Amino acid sequence: MPESSTATAAKTRTRKPRLDRICADALDTAREAAEESGDGVGEHLTVEAEADRVVTHYFDCTLAGYRGWRWAVVVSRAPRARTATVSETALLPGPDALRPPEWIPWAERLEAGEVGVGEVLPAPEEDDRLMPAYLHSDDDAVEDIAFELGLGRERVMNRAGRAEAAQRWYDGDRGPAAPISESAPASARCGTCGFYLPLAGSMRRAFGACANVYSSEDGRVVSADHGCGAHSEIGEYVDTTPHGVAQSETVYDDGGSEVL
Repeated sequence: MPESSTATAAKTRTRKPRLDRICADALDTAREAAEESGDGVGEHLTVEAEADRVVTHYFDCTLAGYRGWRWAVVVSRAPRARTATVSETALLPGPDALRPPEWIPWAERLEAGEVGVGEVLPAPEEDDRLMPAYLHSDDDAVEDIAFELGLGRERVMNRAGRAEAAQRWYDGDRGPAAPISESAPASARCGTCGFYLPLAGSMRRAFGACANVYSSEDGRVVSADHGCGAHSEIGEYVDTTPHGVAQSETVYDDGGSEVL
């Protein structure tokens, strides 16, 4: 039974093209084309069949910084033609080529705190930390200010965005594991300090802002279990009397004085 046209077409698509001898022998033509395209054309590496009467000649690239790259020259010929002509040339990376790292979008390369003075960072429309303000929120604080609809913010942070921020703050320099917190009295935690201003909404249970002008954390968001030596009730946790506080020796700087 004769094969159907569909089966014949399928065999044609899967058949590996034969190496055309006339195109394969056009080595000088291919080299000349490569040398016209650029510098650093080295030894001939191989020739590969791309399709019927179409082959690619590969030459080693000797340019500095292009280790493993190859000059590729595609030559072809018309049916029953006795000479091959050049179709295109290109400098292509080989399997072991030295190539730059894969491109990473700028939004994925930024790290916390990298936006500096005079710089702007637009939030993308599809930012997965935000959601439209008109949507029903899972944050009571957002619902409490629902009057902003149409008048205030267009987007607010969703649950995932708040959770990400909370984890980052908690693991950072204003969390319980920060050196200043670990060196403070164990009971002197920010959540019991009079200078602690709790945040609104769901963040209120774990974070607030420090308002003690003498603390190094002043004006910063701290976790409720963070701590420092400037706690408003520090006297309840350590002996702050002159006898209980180790005082440094008095030092006089007489470098600027003159003996008369």
